[in-house]
This record gives sequence, structure tokens and C-alpha cells, in this order.
Amino acid sequence: QVQLVESGGGLVQAGGSLRLSCAASISGRTFNNYDVAWFRQAPEKERDFVAAISGSGGRTHYTDSLKGRFAISRDNAKNMAYLQMNSLKPDDTAVYYCAADRGAFNSYDVVVFTTSYDYWGQGTQVTVSS
Repeated sequence: QVQLVESGGGLVQAGGSLRLSCAASISGRTFNNYDVAWFRQAPEKERDFVAAISGSGGRTHYTDSLKGRFAISRDNAKNMAYLQMNSLKPDDTAVYYCAADRGAFNSYDVVVFTTSYDYWGQGTQVTVSS
């Protein structure tokens, strides 16, 4: 079983930065067995893919519109994953979710789907003011 807890959200002005954290509690396996992704969901919108990182950290994938502003990383020794968000815009306002599963990064096509992940955190709110 995997339990994920996000933190680091909050209110920030446009142009500012935030770093989200995802703490994983795992039984039976090690954190590097799990690919991790971040998704976000704005009010009355679908949950959208933001970024993913493979278990080893050697591969990353981003939604095109966020490349260059957001960066995903992980520290397997600490069972942590991160999302660094820079140059934030009001359109980035959403609840941000951390997700994990084994084999989610089997292909760049599959990694973007919510159905590729069985384990989810409760989300952390990010609000960007103009």
C-alpha cells in the first residue's frame, strides 16, 4: 500500500514561486518502484496532467504548456517527490494532486492519464492572485 500526502500549497502573487512536496508512506516495496506524477484540477474542470517522473528519477515528462516553468523531482532516500513551480500565473490556480503507481511510466502516452495511477494524495490548494 502507498499513502501520499501533499504539502506546500498556498496563496502566492502572480510571478511568484511555490514548491509542492509529496510524502510517501509505503509498505512492502521501496519508493523507487513507483513512478510519480502531479495533476491539477481547477474548479469545474477535469483533472489535468502536469508532470511525471520515473521511479529512478531518470525520466521526466511535462505537459507542453508548463515546460520551463515547472520542474518535477524526487528524493528516493526520503520517500519524497516535489514540484517546483515558477513564474506562477492566475491560471495555475488549482488543487494539485500527487499520484503514484508502478509501471505508470511505461510510455509517454500512458503516463498522462489519471487511470494510470492507483494511489493519490488528498491534494493541496494553490491560489495565484493577479
